[in-house]
Amino acid sequence: MSDIEHPFADLIGFAVSDRNEGYCETVLEIQDKHRNPHGVVHGAVIYALADTGMGGALTSKLDEGQICSTIEIKINYFRPGVSGRISCQTRIVNKGKRTAVLESDVLDDQARLIAKAMGTFMILERL
Repeated sequence: MSDIEHPFADLIGFAVSDRNEGYCETVLEIQDKHRNPHGVVHGAVIYALADTGMGGALTSKLDEGQICSTIEIKINYFRPGVSGRISCQTRIVNKGKRTAVLESDVLDDQARLIAKAMGTFMILERL
């Protein structure tokens, strides 16, 4: 479970299950509230798993007093999330002094790729 409070994750209903050394996993048990009118998981829910996972992976490698913020994320959706558990596995691709690039794979409970995301994050000093 996450070692930090995360009100947005609580709102959506997902958990940060692992976060260390440039890696983060977020997980979601699909419920009706996560579905769009077509009966599959809404793309924004999948995006939230990736965005949060990216922030978690990068935060695990930041220095004391640093924070991060999303600059942009590109996501491709390959198949719908229908039922069961979705996991998002994120890793740092490259970390510089002021920006980092991260990659997320969103998988269903049969390890099939639902979506892949690439994101760029800004590294900032906490005010």
